[in-house]
Amino acid sequence: MIDGFGRKIDYLRISVTDRCNFRCHYCMPEKQSFLPHADLLDYSEIASLANRFIAHGIRKIRLTGGEPLVRRDIDVLIKELGRHVHAGRLDELTLTTNGSRLRQFSEILADSGVRRINVSIDSLDPDIFRNITRGGDLAQVLEGVSAAKASGLHIKINMVALKGQNQTDLLPMAEYCAANSFDLSIIETMPLGNAVEDRQNAYIAINDFIAPIRANFQLQPLTDRSAGPARYWHVAPLGLRLGLITPMSHNFCDDCNRLRLTTDGKIFMCLGSEMHVDFRKAIREEGMDAVDRMLQKALRLKPERHDFERQMAQPEMRLVRHMNTTGG
Repeated sequence: MIDGFGRKIDYLRISVTDRCNFRCHYCMPEKQSFLPHADLLDYSEIASLANRFIAHGIRKIRLTGGEPLVRRDIDVLIKELGRHVHAGRLDELTLTTNGSRLRQFSEILADSGVRRINVSIDSLDPDIFRNITRGGDLAQVLEGVSAAKASGLHIKINMVALKGQNQTDLLPMAEYCAANSFDLSIIETMPLGNAVEDRQNAYIAINDFIAPIRANFQLQPLTDRSAGPARYWHVAPLGLRLGLITPMSHNFCDDCNRLRLTTDGKIFMCLGSEMHVDFRKAIREEGMDAVDRMLQKALRLKPERHDFERQMAQPEMRLVRHMNTTGG
């Protein structure tokens, strides 16, 4: 699949639920309303769309949310999509999770062909973690991470850079990841969602956030790339692979290879745009030929780049949907 700007699209992120058992300040308001279950794609619909996308050239799928592991019977979908990995039709099936249910699902993930996961942890201080997540239990998450490691899953920790909230937690996080052979990705906060904390005050550029690492270690650029937007560095002599995701300070849209399927069947061609194509009606009423046509439409409509910088500067332009709606 090639979009209107000549970019090869081979990566699909599927949000299986907008629900989450955390309420992270930068993701959603404390009192959040969620979609009714009737609006959600069921597992057979998600699997059918995934089959079609794989037939058109998708080689990597990531399950996201909300928190994907809180959806009832999610193991059914994980195992179904894992068949494509075992058959060689899919290069990679991955997952982004808050880690709270990893202890229950680690073996299922590994048995289904998942080889690596991303776990969102913004602090190793239990009190700071509880504050950012509005009640999350760090010990439960770290127990889940340990279970995932024991199951043979490769782990990357995602840490959102939050000015004045978790800057002092960076070095402990880097040392924890290095000691456990985990990758660490630092992510700039983005202007997504209304009724969340003040983006202007929470935002800090990656280069400023990682200043303690630069002061204590040497950063050597790597040519390694994953399916996502991170640029990787080797942190010596710590032995850490550090990924930097910079949607605000350094635009990375020139080689974007992603589409996002929401839990209610919309395809968003860009995380930073409201433009979307609705597949739910097509799959429920019109059949797979309509899905094929709409997929081609989505490729034509994919924008050249996001507009996060202007949205941050002009609050009236910010997107109203929250991160949990689209998936990371």
